[in-house]
Parts: sequence; structure tokens; C-alpha cells
Amino acid sequence: MNARDLLQLAGANRWWERLSFLIAIALVSAVPLLWPEMPPLVDVPGHIGRYRVELDLHSSADLQRYYDFRWALIGNLGVDILILPLAPIIGLEPAVKLIVAAIPPLTVLGMFAISREVHGRVPPTALFAVPLVYSYPFNFGFINFTLSIALALLAFALWLRLSRRDLVRIRAVAFVPIAAALWVVHAFGWGFLGLLAFSAEIVRLHEERKGWGATFLATIIHIIPISLPLLLMIFWRTGNVVSDTGPILFLWKLYALFAALRDRWMLWDSIAIAAVFVLIGAAAFDRRFSFSRKLIFPAVALGIAFLVLPYKLFGSAYADMRLIPYVILLTILAIRVREPAPEMESAVALLGCAFIFARLAGNTASFFMADLDTREELQALDHVPRGAAVLTLASSDCTSAWELPRHWHLGALVIARKNGFSNDQWQLPGAQLLSVRYRAAGPFQDARSSLVFSSACATKLDRVRGSAPVNTIERSLSKFPRNAFDYVWLIEPRDTSFKIPQDMREVWRGRNSLLYKVQSPAQHKRQQASNLRD
Repeated sequence: MNARDLLQLAGANRWWERLSFLIAIALVSAVPLLWPEMPPLVDVPGHIGRYRVELDLHSSADLQRYYDFRWALIGNLGVDILILPLAPIIGLEPAVKLIVAAIPPLTVLGMFAISREVHGRVPPTALFAVPLVYSYPFNFGFINFTLSIALALLAFALWLRLSRRDLVRIRAVAFVPIAAALWVVHAFGWGFLGLLAFSAEIVRLHEERKGWGATFLATIIHIIPISLPLLLMIFWRTGNVVSDTGPILFLWKLYALFAALRDRWMLWDSIAIAAVFVLIGAAAFDRRFSFSRKLIFPAVALGIAFLVLPYKLFGSAYADMRLIPYVILLTILAIRVREPAPEMESAVALLGCAFIFARLAGNTASFFMADLDTREELQALDHVPRGAAVLTLASSDCTSAWELPRHWHLGALVIARKNGFSNDQWQLPGAQLLSVRYRAAGPFQDARSSLVFSSACATKLDRVRGSAPVNTIERSLSKFPRNAFDYVWLIEPRDTSFKIPQDMREVWRGRNSLLYKVQSPAQHKRQQASNLRD
């Protein structure tokens, strides 16, 4: 039996459509997150710091000194709520790891469920969408957002199933609580579901031979159950909430398109996204393939939303970038095979599996390397006493480095592991439940002070911005209030041109980071006298 005969036999069996295979692929998608002690996603350490305050503020006098936490109904609570029952049982960091590791499998299951509802089967081309679960937004650590997208995909599959079976009344009743719950997880996920359902419903009703006017009116009526969280949105965004929005950056949008799989290696990630574009282009010009209107319409609608959204929305950066991986994902899921072609389909499925395992192997290697770096960096905490206030200065620069800056929010583990203070929590009214009450820290209270730039980079940024000078290590070390902080943690400083003030004493030095003790005036005098005697 030659290779062609094997492909025909495999195609006839349609192994890629079997439920056991699809569930196995979903579970395998979590492999990159199994080894790391903590998910190596940029923002996750910052979230973990907030969860510690959420869990232990009532019982920790140290945390009460530094922070306040007030529950409110906002559209950004997914993991914050899930942590409450899980953390007391298995611990905070294992709970975060478990929740984050569940996001890729849930996303994959949602993708496959949508494919089965739209095509009546899972086309082999759908396998090429699986690696998009490790997208730029996920790797950056937008975990409430990506969790909401995973749940929205599953909800959309249910919407399609109820629509196909003409259970419109049951669908209307079911999606009132579904939409509300999804909004609570993250408002973007709710909006994502609404956009998908609206677009798919227009296609469904128009295919029933209704005119466009009647179709549009009926769609508006049918989408009302999903639209009810608009009332929550109005309530949430009324009053003293953040309204920092804009601008629209079209060059950034072009970059986001090609960086949809950004992780560590530019060439590797670029080849992968190019392969996805080749698949979509080939399907568009090959008569053996077509695109389902029920998915290509939502993909186009989501693409338009990507183009019109600003870079920052209600104070949250990367608002538009978050959507592009899902535009690509829906476009891939829309591809269908016109006529049965066992040999060709089997070959495509094998290529899809190879693509999945190649990307997952790369993600696993990248996350393993990030975990090793993180474990080394966090040795600094062995020298920090419980309840200490630590000024964390994580470095960045102006280079176009592709590797994601996973060290930016490591300082938040001072909160999570030491119940101390770190100046890297986000302060966005209406978007966060945590607030800083440690007024002694002055301008070094929150995340705006934790990111510092190299001297060369600062010079460029100062010239471009023309406003308040950006933070550098030297500027921060000269200005921070000595009476407010016990330690200074320099995380991956990009240059060595800065001078350490004389009232700071080195207590730990790692390969990429340094920890200093801030000495009181009396300690500083004793240290100077000791240095003179020596």
C-alpha cells in the first residue's frame, strides 16, 4: 500500500472529526502551561498581586497598611471571582495556573463546536486555528479577556445550535443570563458574542428568503436578550470612571496583524502567521474550498471593529490588538470543503496536526525558558522580609525586541508572597477593584512608576513627548521617598550608567537583577563610618 492509498484510507475514516481526537487536541493545547510554576504571561504576576489583596486584606495588617479593595459590579471580574473558591483549597498561585491553563482547551473546544454547528462536521482546515489560542493577547496576560473569549465561543456554538433547531424562544430565555455572566467575566467577551450572534442571525434570516429590511429588523429583535448587559455597561461607565480613550493608530494595527502569534522568536512566529495567511489565501482561490457565510460575516464584522477601535479604550491599552487573532481564527473556521475529497482532506489534516504540534513545541520551549528566568529573578524575595515596602523598577528600552517583556510585573509577587507593598498595581477607576492607600509613596504608588527606560531611550522619548520626562533608573533612585520604602528591586536593568545612591546597600545580586536595602539616616552614617574604618 503506497502513501496515496494510506491517505485515502485515512480520509475515508475522517479521524480528525472523531470526538476523542478533538478532545485530545483540546487537552494537548494546555501542555505549554504545565511546567511553569506560574503562567509566564506578561501581566499575570500583576494580577496575582491583586488576588492576594482580594483574598487576605481582611486578615493582614500589612496589606491593610498599603491597599484597599472594594467589590463592585464591573465588566472585568472573571478570574477574580474564580479565585475565591479555588485559592483556599489549592493555594493562590496554583489556582491561577489552573484557571489560565484551562483557557486554551476551552477556546479549542469552542472552535470545534462552532465548526460542527456551521459545517455539520469539523473540516481539517479548522486544525490550523488551534495555535491561535497562544495569541499575542493571551501571551501578554489578558486573562479575563481571553477567558471571556473562550466562553463566548462556546456560547456562540450554543446560539448556532438552538438557531439550527429553530428553538428561538428557548434561545432568548437562555441567553439573558449567559450574556450577563459573560459581561461580568469581561465586557469584551460579551461584545464579541453579540457581534458574532448578530452577524450570524442576519445570515440565517436572510437565507430564509426574507428581504434585507425585514431581516435587519428581526435580527435586532432576536438579539435583545444578548443586549441587556448594555444597562450594566451604562451603569458601570457612569460617574468617576476612567475615560482615557484613543488614538486610532493604523501602523500599529498593521503590526498587530503580523504579530498575532507574538511570543519569543520573530522569525518563528512570523513564519507561523504567514502559513495561516497562505491557508486562507489558498482556500479563497481553490475551487475545492468555500467560506461559510455564517462565519465569514462575523469575521468581517469583527475585522471592521478592529479597524475602528482605538489603541486605548476606557484606559485599557491594546484594545484593538486583542481582536485580530480572533478575526483570523473565525476566517479559518469559515473554510469548508465543497465536495468530499478523502485524500486531500487527510493530507490537510496531517499538515494541520504538524502545525499544531510545531507551534505548541515552540510555545512550550519559550515558556520553559521564561520560567527558568522567573525562578532566578524571584530569588530576590528570599531577602525581603514579610510586610516590607519594595520599590520595583523594571526596565524597558526603545528597541523593537520581539520577545515579550515577562519581567515587567514580577514586582507584584512582593504582594503575593510577602504581603508587602510594590509600586506596580494598575490604578484605573472603574476598571480595577484595588486601590492604593499608601500615600507615603507619593508618585511611586502604582504601575506608572514601575517601568523605567534606559538613558538613551529616555532621551529619545523626552524629545518626542515634550512633556514630563519619562522614568529612568537614575531619576527614580534620586526622587523616590526614602521613608516610604525598605528595599529597591532593579529588575533586568538595560544599562549600567546609573549610580547607586550612598544610602542604599546591595543585599542580593542575580544574573539580571539587583536588590538594595534602603538605609535610614542613622544606618547610613554607621555604614559610612564603617567604610572609613575599613
